[in-house]
Amino acid sequence: MSIDTLGLREQKKRETRQAISDHATQLFLRRGFDRTTIADIAAAARVAKMTVTNYFPRKEDLALDHHEEFAASLAATVAARSAGESALAALRREFMDAVRRHDPVVGFTGPDFARMVAGSPTLVTRLRDLHDQREDALAERLAEETGDELTARAVAAQLGAAHRLLFRELQRRTLAGQETGEIAAALTEAATRVFDLLEPAIGDYAVR
Repeated sequence: MSIDTLGLREQKKRETRQAISDHATQLFLRRGFDRTTIADIAAAARVAKMTVTNYFPRKEDLALDHHEEFAASLAATVAARSAGESALAALRREFMDAVRRHDPVVGFTGPDFARMVAGSPTLVTRLRDLHDQREDALAERLAEETGDELTARAVAAQLGAAHRLLFRELQRRTLAGQETGEIAAALTEAATRVFDLLEPAIGDYAVR
């Protein structure tokens, strides 16, 4: 099999995955997450039900399709930090950049999507689980670098809680109908306050 053939197959897989995700999102927004079935999504995307579950083993992941990136995001930011930069400084910098670019991974999803998530106990539970996964991944990364698992978990708990708080604040403002620019300005100010509170305790922790 040629490299070109493999490339076309991978492209087709990506296109199929994206098409399933797009149709699922449209149905979730129109009908609600809990009232939409895998069969509904398969019919809309014109694929078999098994194809849907092959790409998305959990129905929740069709709605929260950035889940893998979300769960890995804090650890990935710390892993990629610059020389002389602490874990806190790297995460502060990345969060501020994400707010400026209105990144959906930090919660810029729009009011319709935010209402859909808030209205589904299943998605609220899944989102809580993803926050936990994100904190655990960060703790593992910090423990690997420092060799001190207890301190790594304590620091990750503080950083994870800060990001949870800011995520919920973003969602609250979105559900209240605030404009994206207004939300971004408020989140920048809130993040400054939150990260400043952490600075005395962990500002010099895990400096590369």
